Amino acid sequence: MSKDTPRNTLRPAKLDARYSEETIPSPQTEDPAYRLAFQDLDFLLREDLRPVRLQLELLKPELLLSEAGIASTFVFYGSARIPSPEAAPALVAAARTPAARAVAERLAAKAWLYEEARRLAFLASCTPCRADGARDMVVCSGGGPSIMEAANRGAHEAGAPSIGLNVVLPHEQKPNDYVTPHLSVRFHYFAIRKMHFLMRAKAVAVFPGGFGTLDELFELLTLIQTQKMSPVPVVLMGRDYWRRIVNFEALAEEGVISPGDLDLFQTFDTAEDAWAHVCTALGGASSA
Repeated sequence: MSKDTPRNTLRPAKLDARYSEETIPSPQTEDPAYRLAFQDLDFLLREDLRPVRLQLELLKPELLLSEAGIASTFVFYGSARIPSPEAAPALVAAARTPAARAVAERLAAKAWLYEEARRLAFLASCTPCRADGARDMVVCSGGGPSIMEAANRGAHEAGAPSIGLNVVLPHEQKPNDYVTPHLSVRFHYFAIRKMHFLMRAKAVAVFPGGFGTLDELFELLTLIQTQKMSPVPVVLMGRDYWRRIVNFEALAEEGVISPGDLDLFQTFDTAEDAWAHVCTALGGASSA
């Protein structure tokens, strides 16, 4: 076959999609049955089409990240509620009851972790590109506020692209302003989103968070523990928080995990210490 032979001789779907908008009105052409399948939202959203939607949601981000030259990522998990240092005073001031004020003060006391996430993302984003232009250790967050914003912000300040994997929620959560626009992806299925967090992950940083963060952390540790995923450096940021929230040592003492499973992660308080650990674990030199 000649190298000049077209790869596909069929008319592009884009062209037929445009032609479909020029149909002559009639009872037949105005009926939903006449719509092209890939333009028919009622059809695509049928319960029977769930397997197709799962496949599309897996495929679209994969193509976007591949075309952007993303070779590996540094994933950041963490709360959507911890304020930045500049926003912390307003959060406390807005509390209207003693109980609400106590919660606001505890969140504000964690504002330093926003800065550590920002700094750690900056350090990771200084990783040089490969010879072919592909990027390693690209910061990847959930795309929302708080710790996620801090991660994307650190990458932005390093002049590097970063990924935001947002998810549709009852109360819309818009992507934070620091996510690279063409790497801002929205998901319907939490399960597919979690797959994309880890498919390219070379390291993972887990900051204080609630149900979502804990879910992501324990799924990550389970995947590594069961050898469904290659081991990656996992750093838990904020030693005091993790000591209070999860008694990992008790799990080992009770025999429900092995003592060696405690080595699947390390805890740190500073971005520099966490980054040094990641670099050592990966056998590379720090870009700090």
